[in-house]
Amino acid sequence: MFGDLFEEDFSFISNNHCGKGKKLKPRDSEPPAPRDFTNLSGIKNQGGTCYLNSLLQTLLFTPEFREALFSLGPEELGSLDDSGKPGAKVRIIPLQLQRLFAQLLLLDQQAASTTDLTESFGWNSHEEVRQHDVQELNRILFSALETSLVGTSGHDLINRLYHGTVVNQIVCKECKNISERQEDFLDLTVAVKGVAGLEEALWNMYVEEEYFENENLYRCGACDKLVEASKSAKLRKLPPFLTISLLRFNFDFEKCERYKETSCYTFPIQINLRPFCEQTQMDDSEYMYELFSVIIHKGSCYGGHYHVYIRDVDELGNWQLQEEEDRLIEDKDLRESKNAEEIENPLVVLKGILSEEESKQIPVDQLGQKLLEKKGVSWNKKYRKQYGALRKYLQNHPQIFQFSPDENKVGLKEKHKLPFKADSQGQDLQSSPQKNDIQWNSEKKPARLRDSSAGCHWFDLNDSKVQPIKEKDIENQFQGKESAYMLFYRKSQLKRPLEARGNPRYQIPEHLLNEMNAANTELQKKRVECDSANNGIDLHLHLSSCYKFHNGALHPSLTWKESVVDLTIDRRKTLGDLRQSVFQMLESWEGDMILSLAKPLPAGLHLYQILDGDELTLDGIGLADGADVFVWNGKEVGGTKVMTGPDHEPVVINVLRLAEYNEGGKGQHFTESQHVFSCSTKLGDLRRALAPTGGIILKNVSGPDQEAKNWEVFLEEDMKETVKSVGLMDGCSVLILDSHDQSFVNVSSGNLTAFTYDISWLQVKNFCRTEDKEKHVKITATVETVMSDIKMKAIREFQLEEELANDSCLRPVSGNGKLLSPVPEDYTVKEAELKMGSLLGLCHGKVPTSTQLFLYFIVGSDQNASPEMEIVVEETASVKECLKLMLEKSGLSG
Repeated sequence: MFGDLFEEDFSFISNNHCGKGKKLKPRDSEPPAPRDFTNLSGIKNQGGTCYLNSLLQTLLFTPEFREALFSLGPEELGSLDDSGKPGAKVRIIPLQLQRLFAQLLLLDQQAASTTDLTESFGWNSHEEVRQHDVQELNRILFSALETSLVGTSGHDLINRLYHGTVVNQIVCKECKNISERQEDFLDLTVAVKGVAGLEEALWNMYVEEEYFENENLYRCGACDKLVEASKSAKLRKLPPFLTISLLRFNFDFEKCERYKETSCYTFPIQINLRPFCEQTQMDDSEYMYELFSVIIHKGSCYGGHYHVYIRDVDELGNWQLQEEEDRLIEDKDLRESKNAEEIENPLVVLKGILSEEESKQIPVDQLGQKLLEKKGVSWNKKYRKQYGALRKYLQNHPQIFQFSPDENKVGLKEKHKLPFKADSQGQDLQSSPQKNDIQWNSEKKPARLRDSSAGCHWFDLNDSKVQPIKEKDIENQFQGKESAYMLFYRKSQLKRPLEARGNPRYQIPEHLLNEMNAANTELQKKRVECDSANNGIDLHLHLSSCYKFHNGALHPSLTWKESVVDLTIDRRKTLGDLRQSVFQMLESWEGDMILSLAKPLPAGLHLYQILDGDELTLDGIGLADGADVFVWNGKEVGGTKVMTGPDHEPVVINVLRLAEYNEGGKGQHFTESQHVFSCSTKLGDLRRALAPTGGIILKNVSGPDQEAKNWEVFLEEDMKETVKSVGLMDGCSVLILDSHDQSFVNVSSGNLTAFTYDISWLQVKNFCRTEDKEKHVKITATVETVMSDIKMKAIREFQLEEELANDSCLRPVSGNGKLLSPVPEDYTVKEAELKMGSLLGLCHGKVPTSTQLFLYFIVGSDQNASPEMEIVVEETASVKECLKLMLEKSGLSG
């Protein structure tokens, strides 16, 4: 069950053990949380070790056991640092128990780990998550400790503190011979079923007698015959500490199953054991015991959870109940409510702060910070809306507040100074907290509150959680699924020395004190580092001297790295602290320094609100990690006035125009360029900038990240709107159509008559006139435009006679310049399979009808040397008729 924890081969003396001297360091990236207000440490649950934690806390709060263990020095136990050395004799278990106790007493952490201790037991991860019975663990742990302490001055530690004896006697009724048998015990196991409480169970065990009579007789050794006799048991020797195990788990023989006895079972806080002892002549004090620990089991006999109620004998913890806290809060609320009107008055608050200052005047920024510390809220959040800025408010009350000549400091006029006040706890506001020998985080620890009955401070230690309880809360554990399982009593005669009260360092060896002090120093250092890391923010400072303003935004004149200075600062510091840090970094800065929030936009760096209120914390003004801050004079950059704020945010707009032949690359229908405009720019100004000769603007209403298929025309009445008000933002596209492209737009409906991805440019070359043969014209078309319309547009662009339309056709031109078959005039661009940028030739001749064929032929056998000729024939023509036409075309006879 417990690995090699109780093997008797002296494995506790190890030459190479996994529990060797490990450095105290947190296993997680962040240091463990400090102790809470109770000032007591819990123990982490490794998965199923709540039973172990409860027992270890009980042993810790048994001062005599703890001090006896601490009395064993390295000369007897060895050192964990030597466990890896050949031939070194190191007693791992007691050393790890010493270290754990020192951590629980002195290390400023919410919960200690038992990993090193369980490793010294030889437990694996399976044992750590498997729950066992705490009564059995108590016996096994004591046995392992006894074995590990053999040969040391602590060899009798368990026997001295927990060992008792019971004597069983049988008295013959005839010869009065007494036969007795003595038994040792480390704990007493008492029945729960059918018994009202502990005292009745002890009475049944050690007062009631069992009689041998009638058919059940006893054979007396002295009489050598069967006789009547009485059998009884008594406590012969009482230990200083009495451990009682309650038989909560039983077996139902009718149902053949185990069950937990949850009936009411009482036990006293103090108990007199005289009636149960063999010797009863001593003083009552010899028999009086006091309860100091109750291990509680919650659940069933097949599983559950353990925690422990413990009386803090040495008053090491801060015992303060929630009821007392609530009462203190109620009293405070009552006092505050009575003075609420006075407290809410900023005059009273400011006069109170200034009255507490020893110096006559303090900086105005510092006054704002002190207000924040005292009230927990800044002037801007609480008073500014009603009373205006802090400095202005002070200036409006010259009869009360007096400024220094430079108006940077302020104080009270003599007649308004108030007597010095203490805080609500009656302590000097300027006094620093006292320090203990151990390095606690004293600012978080409340003053020790003594219970009315000294020495009756009870705590519930539930793994990592520790909370104070009342003594009467123990009664809740008399019965139910959550009920007492083990009871620990100590002799009332055992008195603690005064120097042990409230002193967790008492009797701890020097080497462990030093180790814990070093560990606390390291913990505090890591907490400071972690606190700084958690509260530190990285700011990117952009220096105005390294920037220039153009195209609507700020751009670095050098490289980005040279223009930006990174600064890490605590978010709890004030804006004044940040300003001071920037001043120190920029020793050559002259004049006013304005800090503005900035944001990198696609157009460049843009400035927003000015950071104001030097008394406010960086967190309070919303300065986030990674924020960009621009350092400037608040007016201009490089001689150019800079417009700031969201109303002047620069917007990058994609401007599209219908592409001409080969513009923008093969397959694209637009030329695209980017332009920057302020979001407050009027659409009329945008149109004049983008289409100075006139035209219309369309917006892609599909969205900035969508394909430009859905366009909407900006109407004339929209020209008074701004870029922002019409929804244009970074990445939005606008389409500019010049006057000759407007045939695709139905201005009345505001929509394109064709999808823009269907709009194309076709090129037409004039083959009708020799002198114009090299001339090209570009014709706008869509996939639905018919070829006859394209021909008429080309004739007009070439300024030819419109009569030519009856004796001309359009023929595609191949890549090598060859004229292909004429395209039927009733075909659309799509049906003709023409692509954007296709070249057509305007040629003499009619287009073949739907019943005619267009044929190419050459004369001769050399294809390269002979010119290619063309004829048009009917589909029904014979080969002979075709040959005849070819001969006529070539001027040959045959």
